[in-house]
Amino acid sequence: MFYKEIERLNSRQFKRLTGVKREVFDQMLAVVNEAKTCSRKHPTRGAPAKLSNADKLLLLLMYYREYRTQFHIGVTYGISESRVCEIIKEVERILIQDSRFHLPGKKALLKEENHFEAVLIDVTESPVERPKKNSD
Repeated sequence: MFYKEIERLNSRQFKRLTGVKREVFDQMLAVVNEAKTCSRKHPTRGAPAKLSNADKLLLLLMYYREYRTQFHIGVTYGISESRVCEIIKEVERILIQDSRFHLPGKKALLKEENHFEAVLIDVTESPVERPKKNSD
């Protein structure tokens, strides 16, 4: 799903789909656009990118929100699985460098003055040992 397909959604539907408000998405997109334009050595050279910066950010949010495999996302966007991984790492790095989207470190979190309203829970799968067939 490309950004041009979802930009017509209202605020509530946009939040349900991406997991962030449109204002936050716009802030994230501004950070990514600024970082991309500053890092280009020759802004007018080269072939145009297949995905826009908005599509790359949407790809990252899709990966986080829906926990889809990188292969499945690659098929959706028509790019390889390795390129999806590169885009995710690239956009993550850009957003982490901005202070608005950077979580505090472990020492800052341990201070008593910090009070958080949200709790994140790790729901990764772990293997379970099953009994073998025909065993006593």
